[in-house]
Formats: sequence, C-alpha cells, structure tokens
Amino acid sequence: MADRKIRTKLVHEGIRRSQYGEMAEAMFLTQGFIYPSAEAAEARFISSTDDEFIYARYGNPTTRMFEDRMAAIEGTEDAFACASGMAAINGALMCTLKSGDHVVGARQMFGSCLHVLKVLAGFGVDVTIIDGADLENWRAAVRENTKICFFESVSNPGLEVIDIKGVAEIAHAVGALVVIDNAFASPIYSRAVELGADVVVYSATKHIDGGGRVLGGVVCGTKEFIRGPLETYVKHTGGAMSPFHAWVLLSGLQTLDLRVRAQAASAAAVAEAVEGHASLTRCVYPGLPSHPQHTLAMAQMGAGGTMLALDLAGGKEAAFRFLNALEIVSISNNLGDAKSIATHPATTTHKNLSEEERATIGITPGLVRVSFGIEDTADLLADIKTALDAA
Repeated sequence: MADRKIRTKLVHEGIRRSQYGEMAEAMFLTQGFIYPSAEAAEARFISSTDDEFIYARYGNPTTRMFEDRMAAIEGTEDAFACASGMAAINGALMCTLKSGDHVVGARQMFGSCLHVLKVLAGFGVDVTIIDGADLENWRAAVRENTKICFFESVSNPGLEVIDIKGVAEIAHAVGALVVIDNAFASPIYSRAVELGADVVVYSATKHIDGGGRVLGGVVCGTKEFIRGPLETYVKHTGGAMSPFHAWVLLSGLQTLDLRVRAQAASAAAVAEAVEGHASLTRCVYPGLPSHPQHTLAMAQMGAGGTMLALDLAGGKEAAFRFLNALEIVSISNNLGDAKSIATHPATTTHKNLSEEERATIGITPGLVRVSFGIEDTADLLADIKTALDAA
C-alpha cells in the first residue's frame, strides 16, 4: 500500500484476515490471548511482533489494524490507539515529561487541552502559554529545557491557524518535540509531518468516526516514540482503545476522504454566502480571504476545512435565537459528524474557562461554532440563512 493514494489506503491499509478470508475487518472481542506453551508465553513477554498480542490493554488485532491505517495515511512510522481524543492528548504529553521540564503551549485550544496543561503544571512541569499565531512568541518562549511545543493546527473554536513549519523550526532548534492536535484539519487536510510535526494527535471521535457513534483517539509518530514512552505509559495507565471502537472507526475511515471533502465544500459555500450578513460581527473561516491566516491555511491544508465560526452581533441572546431557529443543523457539542452540528462554546465546551480566558481566545457570548455534515449544501445554506434572519 505504500505507493497507493490516500483513498485507497483508507479502504485497504492494515487489514489482517483470519483463516476464513473475511471481506470486512474482523472484530476480535477478547481481552486476552492463549499461548501454545509456557515457553511461548515467556518469549512473547520478552519480545513480541506486530502480530503477537498479550492483553487488550497492550494491543489487539482489530485495534492494530486501525493503528496501521492511521499511520499510513498520516505518513508516520507507527500509531497508538487510545480510548478518546483526550486520552491521546494526555498520553502524548505525559509520557515524556517530568518535573522541571518546560512546555510551551498555544492559548488557542480546547478547554480540556488547557486543563491537561494545568495538571502538568501541578506536577512541577513549567508551562508557558502564549498567543501561538505569532512566531515571535514561540521564539521568545522556548528555552534550553523546553521539551514540547504543543498546539492545535486549527484552533477550537476560533479557527486560528498556527504555522506548523515555523514552530517546528523554532522547537527543533532547542531539541523540543512538536506535538499537534490536528482534529480540525482532519487526516485529509493534514501535512503536519511533512511540515515538521513530530507527534500528531487526533480525536477519532470527530471526522474519523463520522457517525457520532464512539469515542476514540490516536497518536501518530515515530516507532521509537509510539512503541517506547507512549505505549509504556498508556498500557500501564489504562487509556487503550476498545476493539469494538477500533472496528467502528475502521469502517469510518473508508469514507473519510469522501465525507470530509464534501463537508469542507459546504463550509466554504456557506461561509462565502453569509459573510457580511447583518446579524454577524464576524464570519470566521480559514478559506475566506478575510481570515487573518488565510494564506497560511491554504498552504498548510489546501482548503478551509469543515468548521465555520459565526459571531452574532446580539451576543448570547442572538446566538440562542439563531440556534433555536435551526431545523437541519443540530444543537450539540460534537463535531466532524455526517450530521451538521452547531455549538455555543461559551455555555458548553468552554464554559469552565473564565470570561477573561474566553475573551483572550476570541470566544465571545455571540460566537457559534458550526460543524458541517454531508447534507445537501443548498439545504444547509437555506437553514443557516433563515436562522441568521431570526437572530
């Protein structure tokens, strides 16, 4: 599969077939594995191959298929599947850090990611939070003991775009790893490894599943990192993925390219159509020329992505009128689904941040995040326009 295109890899990469020759990926719902002898058990605990398994918390054939497929499409040597996106973030950061180490993180990120950085600080890790959109801030923040530079390639929910190549050059100059939460970009619009990222993390709950069915996360990186500190940390702390979830996510991957490209096309069409609407103070979409990092977004992703942020002029009350007027787009707090979803971050996903913290990352009372699904673009546009008029 190495020379095949991404859409082919999404369907075929990593398949392990049993003696029955099944067409679909097999689901191995087992927590343990049998050894033919005591000597074989001893040998496996000393050293096991990719097709030898010990315990589901350490690895499973179905989970391994998902890991192989993710590594192949991301362009990394290996991957490790986790129970959720946040388990993946936690593992990627915790597994290499100790008291006295330094981490630089961008302030433009999901509230739970910021919380993990606070937890690290409580354990003695020195954490510096900066405005990650400005490379000068990264240059000023890194030190000789900086171990990780951590950021979202496209921020949640403000859709700010951070220069992966620029940060990587700064981080690597002091020997730091670049760890990226790439959920908003999705694997389809990812060039993270090519641009210098060392570790790429996804919430598989989002675009990869695409059907709102299961939780999952995955960390992609070098074999040394994945099968070294990360696997050791996750298998001992219990954040491994369920085989059933891996099986669902393998199915989701088969249509990922088709779905994400359709979702991004709808997001772009709606953004162009509603920009400048009287109900809005801002229409934020990386694919619009008005976006502050539009040129960077096009260079890094080649598209604006599947997410749109609308800032309603009337604040929370107008945002709620907008949300309550939607008929096709559902009100929820997930994203990357086949169904379109609208979220009010200030009262849901980012409500635990202080008002000052929300303002710092551009979350106003009127901000609504829209995740585009695969419904007809014309229907979505009509629904959003009607809701904007109602606002």
